[in-house]
Formats: sequence, structure tokens, C-alpha cells
Amino acid sequence: MGQHGSLRSGTALNHRALLGCIADDFTGATDLAGILVKNGMRADVMMGVPSTDYSPGSEAIVIALKSRSAPKSEAVASSLAALRWLERAGCRQFFFKYCSTFDSTDSGNIGPVAEALMDALGTNFTIACPAFPANGRVVFDGYLFVNDVLLHESGMQNHPLNPMTDSNLVRVLQRQSTRKVGLINFKAVRAGMAAVSKAIADLTEESVALAIVDATSDGDLRQIAKATQNLRLLTGGSALAMGLPDTYRTRGLLDAGDGAGRMPHVDGLSAVISGSCSMATQRQVTYMKQRAPAFQVNPLCSKSASEIAAEAVEWTANHMADGPVLIYATSDPPTVRAVQAELGVQQAGHLVETVLAEIARRLQARGVNQFIIAGGETSGAVLDALGVTGLRMGPEIDPGVSWAASMGDTPLVLALKSGNFGSDDLFLKAWEQLP
Repeated sequence: MGQHGSLRSGTALNHRALLGCIADDFTGATDLAGILVKNGMRADVMMGVPSTDYSPGSEAIVIALKSRSAPKSEAVASSLAALRWLERAGCRQFFFKYCSTFDSTDSGNIGPVAEALMDALGTNFTIACPAFPANGRVVFDGYLFVNDVLLHESGMQNHPLNPMTDSNLVRVLQRQSTRKVGLINFKAVRAGMAAVSKAIADLTEESVALAIVDATSDGDLRQIAKATQNLRLLTGGSALAMGLPDTYRTRGLLDAGDGAGRMPHVDGLSAVISGSCSMATQRQVTYMKQRAPAFQVNPLCSKSASEIAAEAVEWTANHMADGPVLIYATSDPPTVRAVQAELGVQQAGHLVETVLAEIARRLQARGVNQFIIAGGETSGAVLDALGVTGLRMGPEIDPGVSWAASMGDTPLVLALKSGNFGSDDLFLKAWEQLP
């Protein structure tokens, strides 16, 4: 291992897995795995840290956690448990994936988890690059922009759990970290691999341990992947991973990747379940409501979670024959604030997740085996209710959103959508792209 905890070729693999990833929510995990598949690298997603070891049939393993908004100590502990499992699986390089809008608070969890992983891997330097240009997230001079506006003006300042009020990622990450945070700027990235490598060396000399990296295009991200290919640990948004498969191929560690996104065809009824309240999901819900049957979950009604679920499922019985239905708790910021004021922030979120998960469980019992699920917390709750423990990633629907097939005896096809991703018509066009 070199100064930064390097990854180099030349050591025989005991497993096919090359890359071990830790994602801080479920939609982020499938987003990352989908990008790897698109670039010719087979990827499995495990829902939580598996209780047993297994020999993967893929070159990348992504462990999906629910740690983004968890207490800091819990997020660190679960991430370290995931790392230990991935090391046993034979992974050679590791990737800590978080949201492209850097969702976090001043106390974490991005900084604390990254530092804990660095300690465990014995590395003294890593990068942080949340950029996802295809979805409008770019980093310039350390500032994060979302669709050409600064992060704190993009709507993320209204996030119900992790409101983002500072667009300077160096400042944000420094407040979360005990190590020194620096910047690899746009000029170095555009100058190429040698310039980025020099910037890393210079920052290390200045005792910088974590560096925000500018990126405004996919080409930048591929350049960053090349320049950091020997780092043991990378952190960032899912788009950073698009360049990793090529770095493995260059070193003879990965084949051409033909058929990486193959998945089985599964017939059945279909439903969209939406718990996200992001601006993108609000538009997607509005678009589908105008064109397909929709049922709104109201967390302030006097009924119990079980009663709301029963009502929703009975409603679907009269609407599912003609195509997918929409069941949603998605609301605008004033409505979300009103619900949180009435129930409390944590209780409001828990109630919505509980109701939507119970609806999904009952729908599955009635023959629904094709689901689109919007929202990271919602996805985690729904997959728990459906008993899904692993996914084999399939083809891309939109940047950051892909179909996947469940592992195990009960065949399901699912698309887990991060709240901020996808075109307005995603909830309807996705079904046309099923294998």
C-alpha cells in the first residue's frame, strides 16, 4: 500500500468483485450500480449488510444503507460493517456514495463516514466529488450548482431532513470533518491526469486529507477517475463511478462488459409509489396524475396506517387493469411543513414510510410485481416490506434511474428513483423500457 492507500494491478483475485461500494440510501445505491452497468460492469445491490458471505457473479457490489439521515454514530457503525463485508468479498477499491446534492448537516454524515473509512483502510487522502452533470449538478471552484443555480437556492434549502443552506462544499465538508479539507479546482481537472496527480501531491504536503474536486462535464469525471485510480477509497456522487470500469479494463482487470445490464422479463401488474417531496418528483407526480389513476395518502387524516393502506389497495382494484397506478404522499414544501408541525419531523416521515410500505406489501399480495418507488427513505421501507434483500441491475431509464430485478425466489422488477432525478414523464415512460 502506498502513501494514499493505493490500488495497483498485479495481484490475483480470489473473487470477481473489484469494486466495493457503500451507499447512504437505497435509491443512491441503484443509481450507482446503474451507472456501472451502463459502462459495462456487472453490479449487484445488497439491501443492508448481508448476514452471510457470498461469491458474487458481478464485478461490483453495492451495499445500500439507510444512513444518510441516521444519527452520526449509527451511520459510521453501519458503514464500517459494510466495509468489512466488502473486504471479505475480495473487493480491491472502495467507493462511498452520497447524494449529488451533498445532503447532510453540519455534523455529518458525509465527513464522519469518510474519515472512519479512511481510518479503517489506512489511507491518508481521498476525494469528494458529488457532481452529476447529466442531472444538472456541477461543482465549480468548490461551489455546487443545481440546474445552473447555487445549491442553497435550488430548492434544497427546503429539504425536510437535510436542508442545504451553504453551496460552498469545502466549508460544508470542513464543518463535518476533523481532518483538513481542500480543493482540486477546475483548472487542474481540465489540465489532465498529471495536473490532478500533482494537485493531490501538493495538498497532501499541506496536510489536506479530503479534497472537493471540481467537475462540470462527464469528461471531467472520467479524467478524475483516471487520475485517482490508485486511491484505495473514493467518495462522491454516483456519476464519479462512470470512469472506473475503463480504468479496470486498462489494467486488464475487467472484460468488455457485454450484456452487463441483462435482466429477466417479469409479467404482472404495475404501480408507482412516491414518498419523495423533491421538486422533480412533484413534477413527475403532477404529470402522471393528469394521465393515469392516482391515490393520495394524507398523513393528517384520522385513520390508522393500516386503514389508509387498506383504502388505497381497495381503490387500486378498480384501476389497475388498464396500466400502472400512482399512489403518492408527495407534497409541496408548505404542506410538508404543516404535516411536520402537526406530527413532528421524524414522526411524519415514519408514518408516511410505514403507510407506503404496507401498501406495497398488500399490492404484491394482489399480483403487483412491477414497482417504481420514488424517494430514498421510501425505497428502503418498501423493499423491507417486500422482503427484497438484493438486486441485479438492469438497463437505464433516465440518468441515475435504472430497472433492476430482485434476487431470490420471488421475481420482482423495480426502479428506485432518487427524489431529484428523472424527467417529468419518467413514471409513465419507464414501463416502455422494461426488458
